[in-house]
Amino acid sequence: MKEKINAFLSSGLLEKYLIGETNFGETTLVETNIAKYPEVQNAYNTLQYNLEVVAKSNAVEAPKHVLNNILDELDDAPVISLKKSKKYKSWYKYSIAASIATLIFAGTSYLFYTQNQKLAQENQIVVEEIFDLRDDIESNNKKLDDVMYQFQQLNNPETYKYIMQGNSRAKDLKTVAYINPIEKTSLIDVVSLPQLPEEQCYQIWADLQGKMVSLGILSESDRQLRAIPYTENALALNITIEPKGGNTTASLENTVAAINLQ
Repeated sequence: MKEKINAFLSSGLLEKYLIGETNFGETTLVETNIAKYPEVQNAYNTLQYNLEVVAKSNAVEAPKHVLNNILDELDDAPVISLKKSKKYKSWYKYSIAASIATLIFAGTSYLFYTQNQKLAQENQIVVEEIFDLRDDIESNNKKLDDVMYQFQQLNNPETYKYIMQGNSRAKDLKTVAYINPIEKTSLIDVVSLPQLPEEQCYQIWADLQGKMVSLGILSESDRQLRAIPYTENALALNITIEPKGGNTTASLENTVAAINLQ
């Protein structure tokens, strides 16, 4: 039974099910195994949590809606109402009516010409916005690829999760590091960082046999799952308070969080 469960977990069906890529038969198989085996349920819950971590750090705003702009412009178009001309018995009255009709026709023609010019400009705007949307789609596809890569890294069995919480100097500080020594990758998720004075910043370091190697600056305004340099044989991770812009040497007396990696 255990071999059957392990084979199912290694098949990748859970991941496909989570992102909606399973067919009817695969969906039925996954849901049956989730309901039947607690090990599968736990693995599914873990995948859901990891996907939420990746998704919340890669929020994307939806593109502007083109159709509303066109409808707003069309709503502003004037409406022309034509009144029926009364019949006159005298010939000169018909001449006056004909002249008025000519003027109305000329005015209507000019109005249509103006509207055509306006629509031509709007069509050009639509074309330009379509090209912008294509650029947005390409950008979003790249972001989606990044999200899937991060999702795979989080679910890799060789990836270790380290939670770093602040000491008394930064009680609300919390970050999560994901390190894979096999693929030599490191990711960090900034969950919360207490606000610092403008002239200070948080900096993360790797302890490499007593030598502190900078892995970058952490910012509350940059709360997303992101890659940090992987350091071979690092013994620990430290977060310190440094002058704005970062420091070349770690101020260990200003350490606010630390965790052992060995």
